[in-house]
Amino acid sequence: MTVALALLAAVSYGLADFSGGIFSRRASAWSVALMAQIGGGLLVLVIALLGDGTLTGSDLAWTLLAGIGNGVGTAFLYRGLSSGRMGVVSPVSGVGAVLVPVAVGLLTGERPGLVVSIGVLAALPAIWLVAREPTTAPPHAGPVGSGLVDGVLAGLGFGTLFAALAQIPEEAGLLPLALNQLVAGVAIVIVAVAVGQPWLPREPAALGGIVCGVLGALATGAFLVATRHGLLSVAAVITSLYPAVTVLLAVAFLREHIHRSQAVGLALCACAVALVAAG
Repeated sequence: MTVALALLAAVSYGLADFSGGIFSRRASAWSVALMAQIGGGLLVLVIALLGDGTLTGSDLAWTLLAGIGNGVGTAFLYRGLSSGRMGVVSPVSGVGAVLVPVAVGLLTGERPGLVVSIGVLAALPAIWLVAREPTTAPPHAGPVGSGLVDGVLAGLGFGTLFAALAQIPEEAGLLPLALNQLVAGVAIVIVAVAVGQPWLPREPAALGGIVCGVLGALATGAFLVATRHGLLSVAAVITSLYPAVTVLLAVAFLREHIHRSQAVGLALCACAVALVAAG
């Protein structure tokens, strides 16, 4: 169940990133990200209010931390991608998103078996190779150092999101998921204002972010349930393979070419999933 739900989360995150990239070509990336958080958050909020759930003070604290991590991760990921340093930002953020929850899981007593541990270790270079773009950076690309900083901050943000959500019990229902996205929207606006980027959804294409938000909400919900049925370290690793989905969609619909390193990464992704599932 954990592997299946984490795979669903990976596919949904991959679809959300792919569609977000398409819409961000026609509108401000920051406005697309904001509409994604608002759209997904409001949808989940309506569903949460129709269901059961009791939110304690501790649950609220973890929810706020998850929302801040979500917003910071999204903000710096988009800033890094907009600078043209995709080949630096994407792999660093992907690996960072794995390391934080895996470290938290190990510190809280999780001990995956040998086969699962090998799968986890295989996933780290797999994410890096799939997300890394080996071609020469475009002329407008920023310095590598700035891309590295953005990638590290994005990875810490997403890793915090995964680790914090895993601390919320099933009794809390879906309300933490909705509040997490709404808090993330506020965080995106704050970061956008701080770096002087336009965040108001002025272009019609920005409304496409709602589609990304629905997919992102589905992904986060699947990850949340996955952590309640199994180990955080396992769920985080499988979920963080989402760059492979984005790459395959780009190949299928945008006719992008898979480079040799990406092909190796995709093969490692398949091996990682198989090992974790077998374990």
